[in-house]
Amino acid sequence: MIAVKAGEDLQTPHSGYHWRGQSGRFFEGWYLRLTLPETAQTFAFMYSIDDPAGGSDRSGGAAQILGPDEAYYCRTFPDVNQFWAWPHQLGLGHWRSANISGPARYLSPAAFTRHIKEGYQVSPNHHQGKLLDPAGKTKAEWCYQISPIAGWGAPKSQSTAGWLSYLPVFEPGWQVLMAHGLASGWIDWQGKRYHFETVPAYAEKNWGGAFPIKWFWIQCNAFANVPGLSVTAVGGVRDVITWQEDVGLIGIHYQGQFYEFLSTKTAFTWAVDPWGYWQMTARDYRYRVTLTGSATDAGAWVRVPTQTGLQWLCRDTTHGELQLQLWDISSDKMILEATSQLAGLEVGGGPWGDRWTKS
Repeated sequence: MIAVKAGEDLQTPHSGYHWRGQSGRFFEGWYLRLTLPETAQTFAFMYSIDDPAGGSDRSGGAAQILGPDEAYYCRTFPDVNQFWAWPHQLGLGHWRSANISGPARYLSPAAFTRHIKEGYQVSPNHHQGKLLDPAGKTKAEWCYQISPIAGWGAPKSQSTAGWLSYLPVFEPGWQVLMAHGLASGWIDWQGKRYHFETVPAYAEKNWGGAFPIKWFWIQCNAFANVPGLSVTAVGGVRDVITWQEDVGLIGIHYQGQFYEFLSTKTAFTWAVDPWGYWQMTARDYRYRVTLTGSATDAGAWVRVPTQTGLQWLCRDTTHGELQLQLWDISSDKMILEATSQLAGLEVGGGPWGDRWTKS
C-alpha cells in the first residue's frame, strides 16, 4: 500500500474501509463533492460496494456522478474482486476494465491513465477516474489534487457521531471525512472540459447494512463572502439494536473553530418538507444556530444502498439556497450570518407524505 496521508490532525476516525471479510449484508459508500463557484456548478461522486464477499445478487459496486445542472450518470462494477480499499486510511478504487496484471490497487496517476480503461481511485490527496457508456465511448473523465483543510472537529479531527459510532449497534455508520478542502485539476463531462484551481471540496462516507429508514441532509462549503466556512447537517431515523430514534446533528467549521450540535445533547428542532424546504434549529448553553434551506429546482434522484441493493430512494439538489445564522447566547450577538446558492440539499427514504417535524 502507498501511504498518502492528509496529516494526522485531519485524518478522521473511520477513514479506512470497515469490511473485515464477513459474509452477511454489508455496504460501504463514499461521497466526494466539488463546487465550482465561477460556473455555479457542482460535481458529486458517489461510490459504493455491496456485499463484497461476493456470491449474493447484491454483490458489486457502482459509481454515480451528479454533474452540472443535476445531470446524472451511473456505471456498475459487478466484479467485487476488482475493488480495493485501505483499512486504516482513506483509499479506494474499482476497475471495470484494465490491461495490467495483479490485484486491483492504488496506481500512480500516470499508470492509472495508461492501464485503466474504466474505473476510479481515491486517496486523501488525489481523485481520478474514467467512466464509459455501454458502447465504450468516454462519458466522464477526471483527475484532480486535493488539499484537505478541515476534517471533522477542531483542532483535531474526531468521529462525526462521537464515541457511540465505535459500537456496532447503529445502522448505518456515518463519518464526515473532510468538511473542507481545496481541489485543483480537471473534469471532462460529456464532451466539455472543466478546469479548476483551489475550489471547495468535501468528502464523507457511510457503512453498515442499509441507509436510514428516513433522512435529510444539508451540506455547503461554498459561501461567496465567507471563504472557508463549512456546514454539514443531518436528521434521520436510526436503528439502535431493537428500537428506532430520531437523531440530528449540525456541524460548523468557521475561522478555525468548530461548532457542533447533537440532538442527543442539545435542544433541537426541524421542519423538512418532502421536497423544497429544510429548517433546523439547535441551542446549547453557549450558542444557537438556525439553518434554512430551499430548492426551486426538481433536483435529481440517485441510488442508495438498501437491504435489497441499490434503490432510487434519495433526491438531491446541488443548487439549493442555504441561510445560516449563528449566535453567542451570553451576549446575544450574532457570530455569523451567511448565504449560499450552491448548497447540497437532500431527502431520502420515507414515507414523506407530509412535513417532517421534530420539536
